Amino acid sequence: MVHVTLLVVHIVTGTIGLLLGPLAMRQDTRRFASAQRGTGVLSAWYRPVVLLVCLSATGLVVERRGDLWWLVPVSALTYGLAVLAKLSARQRWRGWTHGYVHGQGGSYLALVTALIVVALVVDGPVAGPAELVPWLAPTAIGVVLIEVWRRRLSGTLPAGADREGAST
Repeated sequence: MVHVTLLVVHIVTGTIGLLLGPLAMRQDTRRFASAQRGTGVLSAWYRPVVLLVCLSATGLVVERRGDLWWLVPVSALTYGLAVLAKLSARQRWRGWTHGYVHGQGGSYLALVTALIVVALVVDGPVAGPAELVPWLAPTAIGVVLIEVWRRRLSGTLPAGADREGAST
């Protein structure tokens, strides 16, 4: 019963996170471009969803898949990236857009990678050395997209908003 509950929570929150992530990133980008501080309501919902995904993943590993122990620190780092995004947007230290974009984008990238790996490697047809492709391809593509987003975001910000002590 515990396994089924953890699995349902994991699947439902993972799905919500995958749907909510791009919407939150878009909302935040628009907020920052209009000189608003902090993240929007969608990001406020995204972070606890990521936390639940990470906690349920940890529970599933502990409960049934001890051989995947290394996913526990990956899970903690995934949530840490979502928190980095929030803190970067709120504190606005010098270069805060790097922290925000790589935090929000990185946490989302982890969700996408997990979905692809489960679909293709754990429950799917990919095996052997080809297993590296589902693990690495999302990162190879995602890091480029995240950096493009960061540069576009920096270009839309009011003058000086990406520097330390900005008052936007």
